[in-house]
This record gives sequence, C-alpha cells and structure tokens, in this order.
Amino acid sequence: MGVFSNKIDREQLKPGDHIYSWRQAYIYAHHGIYVGDGMVTHFTRGAGQEIGTGTVLDRLLVSSSPAHDLDNPCPKCGDLSKNEGVISSCLDCFLYGGELYLFEYGVKAAFFLAKPRGGTCTLAASDPPEDVLRRASFLLEKGFGGYNIFKNNCEDFAIYCKTGLLVFTNLSVGRSGQAASYLAAASAVVATPLRFMTTSMSGLAAVGYGMYCVSRLVSDIGLRRDVSKVPVETLVASHSVSEPEMTGNINEPEKTAEMPKDTAKND
Repeated sequence: MGVFSNKIDREQLKPGDHIYSWRQAYIYAHHGIYVGDGMVTHFTRGAGQEIGTGTVLDRLLVSSSPAHDLDNPCPKCGDLSKNEGVISSCLDCFLYGGELYLFEYGVKAAFFLAKPRGGTCTLAASDPPEDVLRRASFLLEKGFGGYNIFKNNCEDFAIYCKTGLLVFTNLSVGRSGQAASYLAAASAVVATPLRFMTTSMSGLAAVGYGMYCVSRLVSDIGLRRDVSKVPVETLVASHSVSEPEMTGNINEPEKTAEMPKDTAKND
C-alpha cells in the first residue's frame, strides 16, 4: 500500500479490517468490515442497493450487492437482493467482481492530502480489532439506523465500527470521506471568491485544488470537533444514528452504556 493505491491481497486480510471496493468506474466505493472466515459485515440502502439517494439519480448509482444472478444465488450468502441495512455476505459478493482495498487509519496530514480521492484513509486512530468486531456484530443484529448517502452510508458504518466516533451536528456531512470530497470539490468550483485573484488557468487550478484539499482535511473525522465517542449500546438505544445521544469524551476509552432496567427489559 501507499499514496497511489491501498490495494491488498486476500491473504493479507485480518478480522477487524476496514475494506472497500470501487464501483461504477471508480465513481464511488462500497465499504465494510472484514470479520473473518471470508465474511464481511456492511451497510446497504436496501432492496439490493448498496447506495442510493431516493431520487432519479439512483438509476445511475444503483449497484446490486450480490455478485450472482437471482436465479442462482450465492451458495454461502443466499439471496441478498431482499436484505437491507446492516448485512453479512461473503467476500466475493461484497467485492462484486472488483478489487480489494484496505482503508488506512492514523495517517499523517501530509499523507492524507497526497491522496486525491476521499474515502481511502483518515487521521483518526482505529480501536483494537476486538472492539471493531464487537460493534460490527452488535449492529448486524440491531441495525445502524436509516441510510443517508451523505450522513449515514456504508463508509460511515465502517468508520464507526473502527473508531466508535459519531458526528453530533446536523450542519455538515457525516464521517464519510467520499461524501466530504464530493462536497469539497463542488465548493472549490462554485463557492470561492479567490478564483478572481488570478486569471491564468494554472492559477485557477492551484486555488481550486488548494481549497479542495483544505476542505477535505477539516472534514476528516480525525480533526473535526463535532464528534464524540459513543458506545454501540447507547447508539442503538437512542434509535437514531443521525442524532444520537452523545456521552463521554472523544479521547476517553469506550465504555459499555448502563441502560435503565425498564429499557433493558424491552430489548
């Protein structure tokens, strides 16, 4: 792995790894957590779609999760076309014929900025594999809330499993580096008065790319201040991923939430 590619071989995979695979000619990547034994836990929109906006744009973005025909489902996963939310599938179905990549944690700012595409690394540190696997297993059973392409998507799910961090404001995108990079690119093109400071094409490109990089960096989960460490039990008990009950400090170790006795009985 390096600046140009995070591609890895299957033999390098370890339980608790955050992996992804590019789709639709590198338009977007689908993310998940490798849990071992050739299986991946990942978050989907539902109806066989990995991502979606709920609009006509879905015709361009749609990607079906299973890598098999509906008449010939995967012998290991079965028919995944009717599954939704957090699902478990084999590595072949997750990759959908694509290459395997490893999402990197704890990278330096210079390395982060050297990556032109978002959704491949973060400055945030990963928690131990046992914590990652516990969150993934818990959310596979309890769910991860409603899918939102900008604030609660497959990358958000994988990053939460790895870090336990959640965004607690409604004013910006979620933890996803892909969503942040798309919005950063849009803002660099249409929202900066700095483009009038130079008339040369090279100058315009430099200003635009500089704004794109800065916007990506400040939106990274490892630098943002609108995040908090949230135990997975508290996340599920709140019944809302987009506006969870925030507890603890971002720098404190995750603790198991103590739920009221009447709430525990209902679970």
